[in-house]
Amino acid sequence: METVIGIDLGTTNSCVAVVEGGQPTVIANRGGYKTTPSMLAITEAGKRLVGHIAKRQAVTNAEHTVFAAKRLIGRKWDSQQVQNAVTNCPYGIVPGPHEDARIQLRGKVYSVPEVSAMILQEMKMIAEDYLGHAVEKAVITVPAYFNDNQRQATKDAGKIAGLDVIRIINEPTAAALAYGFGKSVDKTVAVYDLGGGTFDISILEISGTGVFKVISTAGDTFLGGEDFDLRIIQWLVDSFREEHDIDLREDRMALQRLKDAAEKAKCELSAVDQSEVNLPFIISNARNEALHLQRVLARSQLEDLTRDLVDRTVHTCEQTLEEAGLEKSEIEEVILVGGMTRMPSVQRAVADFFEREPSKGVHPDEVVALGAAIQGMALTRDTSDMILLDVTPHTLGIMVVGGYFEELIPANTTVPTSSSKVFTTVRENQTAVKILVMQGESHRAEENELLGEFILTGLRKAPAGQVEVEVTFEINADGIVSVHAKDLETGQQQSITVTATSGLTVDEIKNMVSEAKDFAVARRQSDEAESATQEAEKLIAQIEQLFPEVEQVVAGSDFGRDAIEKARGVVDKARLLLEAGDVEELSEQIDALARTQRMFKGVVGKVG
Repeated sequence: METVIGIDLGTTNSCVAVVEGGQPTVIANRGGYKTTPSMLAITEAGKRLVGHIAKRQAVTNAEHTVFAAKRLIGRKWDSQQVQNAVTNCPYGIVPGPHEDARIQLRGKVYSVPEVSAMILQEMKMIAEDYLGHAVEKAVITVPAYFNDNQRQATKDAGKIAGLDVIRIINEPTAAALAYGFGKSVDKTVAVYDLGGGTFDISILEISGTGVFKVISTAGDTFLGGEDFDLRIIQWLVDSFREEHDIDLREDRMALQRLKDAAEKAKCELSAVDQSEVNLPFIISNARNEALHLQRVLARSQLEDLTRDLVDRTVHTCEQTLEEAGLEKSEIEEVILVGGMTRMPSVQRAVADFFEREPSKGVHPDEVVALGAAIQGMALTRDTSDMILLDVTPHTLGIMVVGGYFEELIPANTTVPTSSSKVFTTVRENQTAVKILVMQGESHRAEENELLGEFILTGLRKAPAGQVEVEVTFEINADGIVSVHAKDLETGQQQSITVTATSGLTVDEIKNMVSEAKDFAVARRQSDEAESATQEAEKLIAQIEQLFPEVEQVVAGSDFGRDAIEKARGVVDKARLLLEAGDVEELSEQIDALARTQRMFKGVVGKVG
């Protein structure tokens, strides 16, 4: 059976998992960490850094280090969320050619899916190093409240990274899969998922027969740990401005230092009552005097600064329960997902709202990737004892006269599904109708997202209201939306398959795929070179340690002297190859070094 990996592409951290022998396992990276920072940096020399190595140099390379790219994916340049990011991020965010937001690093402009692809490619390589073979298929998770364009952008990112994304699934749903996998669970559960950049709440019914049915889902794709960090940053900036009349936001390096300090303080305050923020030499004043920032933040202060953010999540939970038609008492388990659920005030708010202590039975940082891997296994097995019934997170409909939005498929409808409505012409002798397909929750069409449009022509001329047109929406199991419009009198029809866009053209994606492949080859060669160099240096050091003992053992023997000379020749050649950087020949020379080392150990061992 082909291996399918599950990837949680997170705002702050990403995680990759696989199912082996029926057991889902999170794969650690080279540093032994099970999560990898979702960060990308381009160095002055043009080298790409991803993960922990990117995070370590973020302060000194703030303008060219990207974090929280997931908050920008699939968004328009003129959206409020993107403009907020432009203000608060030290790296450059610029308008793209297709009204999308893009990221500028070292003079080169990258699309957001391209940046996300670099992180996904890193997760792919982590999995391949662990498994020992190439990986092509993946299930990638997204926030439940992502719209079609954001989902397509994530899928495009996977394609650029060299992955066949066989399914995009919702993060809370993935968490529920991991929670219920291999257990005889028969419960109605709420998954409260507050991560680095997004918030989701999903209500699911899990049956003992392996059916996972999503009843309702809601969320906020711009609410997460980043916003909690921003509150701390603002508090630090305001207090420093009051003292020195200097705005630290205007210095990009200072802003990145504030970001790191805020994140550290926030994490510490989940375990202690106070945290000290100490940033010496944060900036210089007009007299070129170095200024320092030193503040003590109490947990109670942090809770005051972020109370409204926590309240927003609770309000969304209330709406989701209403839409599900459930009382709090009917929720039998509350599952906490995402790093922000470690915050005591978040845990208290969840416990108070649901009137029960949340479950601590899953790892908040790893459970989503595990669920994605489980779904990947289920999709590739011939028979499956696990059935996932998900919902469409947003209402789908069309624009009608007056600029209003007429829904055809409400949010939280189980997919696959279809729905039809009959509309009439609104003008005298109208021979065509334009169908504007939209997604959103507002009654005003202009406040929702346009997914596509098409025209049904050939209608007979008649007074307004006499010609009837039936509009049918269909959503398949993969979430692909198709819309049909039919003249009920003549049977003439027109249709469209709504293709979400990530803001990238086919040619752009093709070029990015090619660049990603080139990088992967270069990265593998670089890794092989590093590995061969380390192995050769280790063997040379071990052989040189053994030389004195071997010379003592074989003293006076012609055979022994010849063996030592040959050994010196092997070592000298390996040194030359190391200096020349000839990896191919060095790899072959390693075998000769290993034989020499074994021979020397044998000689010394016989005497011992």
